[in-house]
Amino acid sequence: MNPELTAHTSRLERHTSHISHVWRTQDWIVLGLCTVLALIVFLSSPPHTAQRLWGWEAALGYLCGAVVATVIARPWARLTAVVTAVGALVLPFLSLVLMGKAQIEIKVLERAGELLLSSGSPYAPNPTAVRDFNPYLPGMAIFALPHALFGDHFFTDPRWWFAASLIAAVVGATRVARAGKKMQAETKGVTGVFWLLACPPLALALAIGGVDPAVIGLLCLGLSHAGQGNAGRAGLALGAAAALKWTAWPALPVAIALLAALGGKRSAGRCTAAASGVVMLVIVPVFLVNPAAFVEHVVLFPLGLGKAPSPAASPLPGHLLAAYLPGGTAIAMTLLGLSAAAIGASLFLRPPTHALAAANRLALGLTLAILFAPATRIGYLVFPIVLMGWFRFVPFAPRLPVSAAVTSPGAISLYCTRSTLRSLGSVGSRQERSPSDLTQRRPRTYPTR
Repeated sequence: MNPELTAHTSRLERHTSHISHVWRTQDWIVLGLCTVLALIVFLSSPPHTAQRLWGWEAALGYLCGAVVATVIARPWARLTAVVTAVGALVLPFLSLVLMGKAQIEIKVLERAGELLLSSGSPYAPNPTAVRDFNPYLPGMAIFALPHALFGDHFFTDPRWWFAASLIAAVVGATRVARAGKKMQAETKGVTGVFWLLACPPLALALAIGGVDPAVIGLLCLGLSHAGQGNAGRAGLALGAAAALKWTAWPALPVAIALLAALGGKRSAGRCTAAASGVVMLVIVPVFLVNPAAFVEHVVLFPLGLGKAPSPAASPLPGHLLAAYLPGGTAIAMTLLGLSAAAIGASLFLRPPTHALAAANRLALGLTLAILFAPATRIGYLVFPIVLMGWFRFVPFAPRLPVSAAVTSPGAISLYCTRSTLRSLGSVGSRQERSPSDLTQRRPRTYPTR
């Protein structure tokens, strides 16, 4: 073999070994950062709150996961994921439910469930204080129906049903991705679900009672179906998410653009019809019961225009503009509209062609909306974080051969490097080529002696 080629191959082998070492240690580095984030939540939260309790318990869970990752020295191992999920989510979740510690959203939903059973509308007719407002769409009250029917018990806490909805949707989305005809790589779907549940923003929301996990799970399920061309099922999942919270509505045009690129106008029309049917079935009857209450709770209050100020006041650009600049609310709303128009134009000019691209586009749109909305919370960033992370880590990486198992973000680069090594090692040695290899390659002409 050519000496220069041998030296080059040796350098690439050393580089591959270095990459492998880096990705072997990445998981416990990430877990260390998660520990720091949990401690920040602990130190920045008021005493005796659900957030503070989650902070120190989750920090211990992430530390245990880091210890396991160091001992087994295998990147993104299932054992590490399970230990981390149990320590950062399961144990804090159980302890907070047993102690009855939760954020205000749980009490709001429990009252909404009682109102839905008694009056047909989950919205109080004359809200005055913040705790009287229910800013969610009517479908969200379904998670509080067990509490309204059976009273205050351990398993009637809405957090159980948020978690069950998320897990069911994500497992279903993983099965959709693994069974899809376009999948060309094996996955670590179950392990990926554990890593997803251990993600600090999602683990915090599930443990303290955030409503967003149920919406996120349906978004993942809907986009997974859309990526496989299942227009009707995508519409049903996204319609269900849109009946829970306004945050899910930007996913509808993204999925429609994806389906139009994959299957044409008919596929996009089926998705639109299914989603619209679900939304109208859930929202219209409740709206007709008391239209004024619906507008007051669901439209005016989230925009900061209700009778009571919205508690969503994280120091993000939209809120800062609205609070400290004359005419800042109009400026923030203008920036919000321009962002929406830009995302809409990108869907028309360059529509996504697979689920990952659609998730990226939706994550970008939601991030801009969260940044520029006059009333917003930094916790809403869990939407783009999970969307971008899950579609990279859990389902599949298209356009890779079946032999390339995608188990971490570094597997793609590592696979490409190793493939380069194999190809370079066979160059210049015709004796190593099998007859089938020679017949599959383009014929070459050699000079005669």
